[in-house]
Amino acid sequence: MNNYLITIIGPTAIGKTALSIKLAQHFGCDIISCDSRQFFKEMKIGTAVPNTAELASAKHHFIQHISVFDNYSVGDFETEAIAKLNELFKENNIQIMVGGSGLYVDAVLKGFDDFPEIDATVREEINAKFDEFGIDYLQNTLKELDAVYYAKLLSENPQTLQNPQRMKRFVEVCLGTGKPYSSFIGLRKNQRNFTPIIIGLEADREKMYERINLRVDLMLKEGLLEEAKALYPNKQLNALQTVGYRELFNYFDGKTTLDFAVEEIKKNTRRFAKRQITWFKRTENAKWFDYQKDINEIIKQINIEIQKN
Repeated sequence: MNNYLITIIGPTAIGKTALSIKLAQHFGCDIISCDSRQFFKEMKIGTAVPNTAELASAKHHFIQHISVFDNYSVGDFETEAIAKLNELFKENNIQIMVGGSGLYVDAVLKGFDDFPEIDATVREEINAKFDEFGIDYLQNTLKELDAVYYAKLLSENPQTLQNPQRMKRFVEVCLGTGKPYSSFIGLRKNQRNFTPIIIGLEADREKMYERINLRVDLMLKEGLLEEAKALYPNKQLNALQTVGYRELFNYFDGKTTLDFAVEEIKKNTRRFAKRQITWFKRTENAKWFDYQKDINEIIKQINIEIQKN
């Protein structure tokens, strides 16, 4: 395979966008965004969408291409991103992907495991029990039916245990097949027509937190409060259950002060960054660089990886 997908990973506010643009200009290629929060056209400021100058500096794909009212899954993204890459590789055998959504990165690099179709009545039953008993029902059922996968989530990705949509899927597979969800993982090997070259950006924790706090302050200056207020009437939408908006919705509800909401955004963004680091540090064959590393050193490493293949 002589196609290469340079994939830039790392926590929020670390400088992934700036690096991706410099690399796209150097290699004369496009950028695939896999930041799931930046897909939504109504969520610009709070998701740190590249600004007008940045978008003009390199061709971007999957930036603000859908609405918060659309149903759009990671599977939809995988299908569309692979199709777009196949198209782009015809013009240039080097392309770039960038983003902080680990699941979406994995979807493009590795694809999904092959799960059987589940009878719709199983889903209806799970929804009914969730409505009655809440997230505890999903957690307890998964723990009972697939203790291995439950333990894996608890240790590696505990926030998923609080995600009703994903937890319903895990339980659905267990109940619908009579087998643990984990038993289906790894059964299908997805074929890709490219070699990934994975570049990770990192910083010491103090510097990372400082950058996050400054970014939140900048978002507020740019109009995050007004953006969140416009979205507030639809606060129940799944796309809006995210850091930067939830906290301001609580402020609009009269549950907190604005100052408290802002501090919560900073705190929860720092927690989000820690979860991103945990996820990405498991990525095989990633080459990690300090966020201030000279780009020529990163390009040198990329060229070494290309020559290996």
